[in-house]
Amino acid sequence: MEQFAEKLRQENIGNIKMNEPLSKHTTIKLGGPAQIYVEPDSVESLKRLMELIRQENKEWFVIGRGSNLLVKDGGLKCVVINLSKGIQHLEFLDEETILVGAGYPLVKLVTVMSRKGLSGLEFAGGIPGSVGGAVYMNAGAHGSDMSKIVKRVHVLYPDGTMKWLSNEEMEFSYRTSRLQKERGIVVEAVIQLKKGDVEQIVAEMQKNKDYRKKTQPWNDPCCGSVFRNPLPHYSGALIEKAGLKGKQIGGVMISPLHGNFIVNVDREKAKAQDVLDLINLIKATIKEKFNIELETEVEIVGEA
Repeated sequence: MEQFAEKLRQENIGNIKMNEPLSKHTTIKLGGPAQIYVEPDSVESLKRLMELIRQENKEWFVIGRGSNLLVKDGGLKCVVINLSKGIQHLEFLDEETILVGAGYPLVKLVTVMSRKGLSGLEFAGGIPGSVGGAVYMNAGAHGSDMSKIVKRVHVLYPDGTMKWLSNEEMEFSYRTSRLQKERGIVVEAVIQLKKGDVEQIVAEMQKNKDYRKKTQPWNDPCCGSVFRNPLPHYSGALIEKAGLKGKQIGGVMISPLHGNFIVNVDREKAKAQDVLDLINLIKATIKEKFNIELETEVEIVGEA
């Protein structure tokens, strides 16, 4: 891998590091090292990187801002590509339509668009992560999600081809998209918004942001909602009903504020394995008490 890292440096792909701790790049502040860690500085650099990965037959994995992600303590023995540093372009295609890079922070986008009097993103007020991750996961809240505003998505495939996929072709459903079934990287997305009253839009965004702050542990390192809601039930309510809120294993704890969040309360002591142990405990308890199988929303990757 040393030779491959050197090759990437010679190609001026962007920032390259060996054995970079992924705890520095995940919102829960946990995770072992990436064998090679790359921050491509442009879409062209990303395309060239994927070309080299294909030529050398290397394994790869993409991250954004590291929310909704749990990397195991053994880390990732592959090339980890972080899009949140260099793929952050934003362009207006017309008065209500934007083209935005996958690495653009979702919270920032919501704020910028709200202040411009463009409606459609208010639901995402306070949602951490990047645009690419939000599209990949079909992130949502308050009765809306990315599928309602995404017109098309530019995807880079492992064979080097790039293709625009329409909203329909993305096969969005609850916290899911086509890209969870086939490998491809969200490079950018075209988002359709609507002109509206600035004060109303900003107020709605702020209300959603405040609600998150009041009901979720936004100030603690966590990986967002751990489980998908087994509708019509809600994971947080089931976990609370089971008496698991506040349960701690090692350096992590089920948030006393919201049952569907696991927070890192002791960064010196906490391990990704502690989170996995809590996840297994929750699953077993909910199955036993309510006969409901919980499914993780957080993406779990890496080696033990």
